Amino acid sequence: MGCAEASPDDPSSSGSPGRGSSTASVWRGRVVVAAVAAGAFAAAGQSLAAGEGHASPDHDDFNPSDASASLNSAMTEASYTGVGGSAPAPEVLPVARTSDLNAEMAKLVKGERIEQERIAAEEAARAPKFVLPTIGNFTSGFGGRWGTTHYGIDIANAKGTPIYSVADGVVIEAGPASGFGLWVRVQHEDGTITVYGHVNTITVDEGDKVKAGDQIATMGNRGFSTGPHLHFEVWNPSGKKINPLPWMRARGISPV
Repeated sequence: MGCAEASPDDPSSSGSPGRGSSTASVWRGRVVVAAVAAGAFAAAGQSLAAGEGHASPDHDDFNPSDASASLNSAMTEASYTGVGGSAPAPEVLPVARTSDLNAEMAKLVKGERIEQERIAAEEAARAPKFVLPTIGNFTSGFGGRWGTTHYGIDIANAKGTPIYSVADGVVIEAGPASGFGLWVRVQHEDGTITVYGHVNTITVDEGDKVKAGDQIATMGNRGFSTGPHLHFEVWNPSGKKINPLPWMRARGISPV
């Protein structure tokens, strides 16, 4: 038998049909398959007839089961692919890559860290830089008093009233002091030292780092004192005792 030539209307001449093939193309394919099947059956009948009556030397090895198997194979292939086509490739769905997910997570973590740092910076900016050392009545200022020099200011209140560090710093001394009974001294970042005398109890230790507003002691009446009060002094970085009032007012705090 000869090979059939491709017809212009045969789908096999244009390659594999896409998903968008028309219904007419599908029906044409089925008609062709049916025609091929009919031809195969006719050929098989002729071969059988020739075998029964006038056997030909060219066809004495014909096997009907082989023809049936070939027909079944052709029909099965046509049902899956269409005439002249090939099986469609499986659709590949996009899948998010692990690296992309990791990058997104890293962005979220970085954003959260930046937000936390921003909040911390705002809180630090709002934190007080200088505070009053205690609350009470201003009773004595800096200068001459009773024939001597009074090197600080006095703020009186009830025994046990909290005393605070006026600024950030480090406790350089906390304990007994001549004339003061007990005192606390705090050195600040610029080298200035503030002194808190006549305290009743001390709530910090030498070497402690303190912030402005941290409690360091309680008000008392120890040493040479006429009543419960805080004696507060300011020593500049060179060690000179200066009037606390101008120093405090320049930093936005004042007891009077």
